[in-house]
Amino acid sequence: MSANAIAALAALLVSALTLAVGAFGLRLARTTSDFYVASRAVGPATNAAAISGEYLSAASFLGVAGLVMARGVDMLWYPVGWTAGYLVLLLFVAAPLRRSRAYTLPDFAEFRLESQRARTLASALGVLIAVLYLIPQFQGAGLTVHALTGAPAWIGSTAVAVVVLASVVGGGMRSITLVQAVQYWLKLAALLVPLAFLLTTRHGGAPGAAARLHSTDWLEPMRGPHSLYLTYSLIVATFLGTMGLPHVVVRFYTNRDGFAARRTTVTVLGLLSVFYLLPPVYGVLGRHYLPSLSATDATDTAVLDLPGSVFGGTTADLLTAVLAAGAFAAFLSTSSGLVLSIAGVLGQDVLGHRFGGVAAFRIAATIGALTTLALTLLSPGLAVAHAVELAFAVAASTFAPMLLLGIWWPRLTAAGAISGMAVGGALSTAAVAIGLSGRSYGGLGGAILSQPALVTVPLAFATMVCVSLATARPLHVARTMVRLHTPEAVMVDRGGFRARGAD
Repeated sequence: MSANAIAALAALLVSALTLAVGAFGLRLARTTSDFYVASRAVGPATNAAAISGEYLSAASFLGVAGLVMARGVDMLWYPVGWTAGYLVLLLFVAAPLRRSRAYTLPDFAEFRLESQRARTLASALGVLIAVLYLIPQFQGAGLTVHALTGAPAWIGSTAVAVVVLASVVGGGMRSITLVQAVQYWLKLAALLVPLAFLLTTRHGGAPGAAARLHSTDWLEPMRGPHSLYLTYSLIVATFLGTMGLPHVVVRFYTNRDGFAARRTTVTVLGLLSVFYLLPPVYGVLGRHYLPSLSATDATDTAVLDLPGSVFGGTTADLLTAVLAAGAFAAFLSTSSGLVLSIAGVLGQDVLGHRFGGVAAFRIAATIGALTTLALTLLSPGLAVAHAVELAFAVAASTFAPMLLLGIWWPRLTAAGAISGMAVGGALSTAAVAIGLSGRSYGGLGGAILSQPALVTVPLAFATMVCVSLATARPLHVARTMVRLHTPEAVMVDRGGFRARGAD
């Protein structure tokens, strides 16, 4: 069997496993609550594995290694930031968000701000962020299929879209939770097994590899132009962007209570920390064994190319197939969560008044997946990790200020939140649009357009605070804040408190 055939078989097996696990979950999905939030009955261990499987996207599996390989130690902020974002989520957001009992971020916006306009804007931003994040998943799938088999990129993108759509439409959140939990362990194993072979095999590498590996600009941080700004902007985007990602936040609505949400987040931190030890090692190995590739920006396939550069024959084919399986699991798991979040927003806010709960969810999922697939096929390519970073920048500039101020500052008003999200969303989206267009600019302005979060996030916070101080707060904000910050074991009952079981 040829190397291409083995790799294609690995991708097909992962797709079949995804559909099989999803079919098992379909047996458990019956109600609207099952489709949207798995009836809020997912345990912390399962939910943590599912969140990790969903979160570890094409950017994590392929992009981090490629960026470390091409640009060096500065790029380690990507895995650090993506993991640390969950620490911020744990400390400030996880439990209060679960206590809101909302289904989606637009639900939370309406609940906290008592404004239909705030809900509408949150819905539009939620769909925008999900689409921005979903495009690089489909791009990565096409890139992987092309690199492994030589087939046109649209085949891989379309295959992932079809499998994801079948899983999401079939069982919603209840089904996808099981799929993503399995896929986390599959991705971890897919990186660990080839890495064990690569690290225990002695090869000299390509001529001149040692000199390239130890080059000063690659090993020493912040040596490029505007590197200080770029580093801090990346930190802001990744630390705060996590809490604004709709497909991540919706997971906390599936926990039984706020305590379970915190336990879930702690477990996620552990699972992500283990996983993110691996891609940078692949980046270093790629610098050593693939020096010609490291001199270009086309390093997203470095992980898949490594076995063939070190081994030969069947060993290289099998290890490449294992990595291909992990890459496809990354595309499928993250894409499933994103399509599900799009379906949740569109199903409730756009189609809910015309169709029933489950029917609206399924129609919205189909529209979201197929529209994003079309945009993927029509849009020019970006480095996968950088494309995901832009989605983080938009999330950090919109939902992160709304969540942090909405949960912890009673003075936040609907007008303030709407103004801040509009300012942050407009500026960060403009930067994203320029990046997606393929145009580039030099100087500090080019750096800001490349990574806008350090400018757009403070502006969003400042706008929310200033406008809120000048406008009237929501009528029932005191009662809302009590609900967000009171443990589930206690509830408000006519001005007093009485014990109750966690819901």
